[in-house]
Amino acid sequence: MTSMNFHECSMRDLADSVISGKTDLKSLVDFYINNIKEKNTELNAYLEVFSDIDEQISNLKKRISNKEELPLAGIPLAVKDNILIKGHVASASSKILEDYVASYDATVITKLRNAGAIFIGRTNMDEFAMGASTENSAFGVTKNPIDTTRVSGGSSGGSVVAVAARMAHAALGSETGGSVRQPASFCGVVGLKPTYGSVSRHGLMAMASSLDQIGPVTKNVADAKLLFSVIEGKDAMDSTSYRPDSLSDKTPKKIAYPKNFITEDIDDDVLQNFKESIKKLEQAGYEVEAIKIPELEYALATYYVLVPAEVSANLARFDGVRYGLSEKGSDVTDNYFKTRGKGFGKEVRRRILLGAYVLSAGYYDAYYKKANGARVVIKEALKGVFTKYDAIIIPTSPIPAFKIGERANDPVEMYLADIFTVSANLAGIPAISVPSGTISKEGKNLPLGLQIMAPAFSENVLFKIGEDFEQTK
Repeated sequence: MTSMNFHECSMRDLADSVISGKTDLKSLVDFYINNIKEKNTELNAYLEVFSDIDEQISNLKKRISNKEELPLAGIPLAVKDNILIKGHVASASSKILEDYVASYDATVITKLRNAGAIFIGRTNMDEFAMGASTENSAFGVTKNPIDTTRVSGGSSGGSVVAVAARMAHAALGSETGGSVRQPASFCGVVGLKPTYGSVSRHGLMAMASSLDQIGPVTKNVADAKLLFSVIEGKDAMDSTSYRPDSLSDKTPKKIAYPKNFITEDIDDDVLQNFKESIKKLEQAGYEVEAIKIPELEYALATYYVLVPAEVSANLARFDGVRYGLSEKGSDVTDNYFKTRGKGFGKEVRRRILLGAYVLSAGYYDAYYKKANGARVVIKEALKGVFTKYDAIIIPTSPIPAFKIGERANDPVEMYLADIFTVSANLAGIPAISVPSGTISKEGKNLPLGLQIMAPAFSENVLFKIGEDFEQTK
């Protein structure tokens, strides 16, 4: 197998080729390392390329010679900077944790290492995963490889760009409200948000604990399926992790889409692309029907009350005393304020303040309690839809990738980029973004994504529909 074929090859075939000796492991890794050297200065996808890659290769060769079962043998992976890898910096793209070195592996890292993956490096992200464009990183914006004047999406922009620009064969990102799916749509790759609890969060830096989920970024649906099969499963180190005795093996036939919801505030070209995607699914044999899900109109507002509240609680631990940046002041309180003032960026401070507000004694019932109630309503509404339909489809984003800086000074406009993705996180259900074509803007063919949602622990439904959709192209 030549280096020209590495990125086009499926993950399973590539791993088999490494094990059989048909593909030289060092040549495979060097293909991606050389692409990083060529492209990363402009794209800023990686914060660090790991110095222990040769050691990883040497260890993997021994395991191959020992005939170990290695479903991901030699697959070069990029890892988002908020997932811990022992002995490596994990900064969450923040100044407050710029020099923090992880003391243990996240559960997903242990599983991937056991499966034979090679970790190339850590990728850029919105600081503490707060953003929809990877413009909020303390270490600079990650640019879209299709048009470098545009954002990559966020918060997993670095991981997505690494895959889209051939700087990694696949990657790990994390999701709170669309942070894998939305950048995947912007950059033309596949992004999966698994069912909440199906993948351990042990070793993932918490943003909003009741919504966070680690997810794969890949070139195609089959690779996402394989990567998910490696990282999923119950973990004793994560009390929220869960795996039912049997996963859904249902063959999907009926698909719904919320007609009224998707006609508001959506780019005309995106809407036309979505209509074409519906036709493709119908050609593939699916029955697609328009329905109303009025509860979805409350999803974005609900999300942006609950998330800042959890952010405010989770980030209270960064106090300049135990780890990370420490700024000296006149007393302990002054130390705290100076450390957090210097260590946190503008978007993080904004969400901490908003979260403290909605959790305060005078506003808890008016905002946080009502948002929790709305979350239940949204979850039940989607559960009701799934009694009649096998899946729900919707555009991943109402717009293609926007210009760098275009929405930076308007938080509300930035938050609206999440309008189609947050419902899956609120309901804890799985969702996947699959490339659905491109639209022409200023001489560039900008990617779009089709989002597919299914009932909890029905990832196989997503994979079946997604693979069928890929075949229609």
